[in-house]
Amino acid sequence: MYLIVGLGNPEPEYSKTRHNMGFDVINKLARKYEIDLSRTNFNSIYGTGVIEGQKVILVKPQTYMNSSGESVKKYVDFYKIPIENMLVIYDDMDTKIGTVRIRAKGGAGSHNGMKSMINELKTEEFPRIRVGIGRPENEFDRIDYVIGTVTDKQYSELQKGQDKAVDATVLYIKSNIDNAMNEFNEITKKV
Repeated sequence: MYLIVGLGNPEPEYSKTRHNMGFDVINKLARKYEIDLSRTNFNSIYGTGVIEGQKVILVKPQTYMNSSGESVKKYVDFYKIPIENMLVIYDDMDTKIGTVRIRAKGGAGSHNGMKSMINELKTEEFPRIRVGIGRPENEFDRIDYVIGTVTDKQYSELQKGQDKAVDATVLYIKSNIDNAMNEFNEITKKV
């Protein structure tokens, strides 16, 4: 079984923001594989289904971003998910818009949702997909940049990264994180 987690903020005003890339990828996976995301548990919205022959749980924590790990830890413990079978998808300012960066493990950087995940799980040893949102022109505008609404044109560019994250997630489930890294991190380097 795989636990696929998308990070975001639950309030409607954040639905079309750079900070909700993880939620958007989960929604796309759910649509593609006809997984109903209407159930609630452990302070999250989730759905169960099958992707490429593997049982999956798709999760969108409904805590604030800074507390995402609290919800996810409960899934890991309850379902006895091996940490290598948990994938976290989130936005990243250090990754170019329209691209993804995949890692098998690592630190949180400046992302508060990932800080919460690492703190709650007591490990950095889990796979993740960072969906590129780029950096604001003015470093002082970082908060407004990640949680502010975007234009349709900007969102269209962000969706390219979301689509790559969907494909990378499917490859991770079908194969492994190394193959996903080899396939999609190369795309990032070429752009």
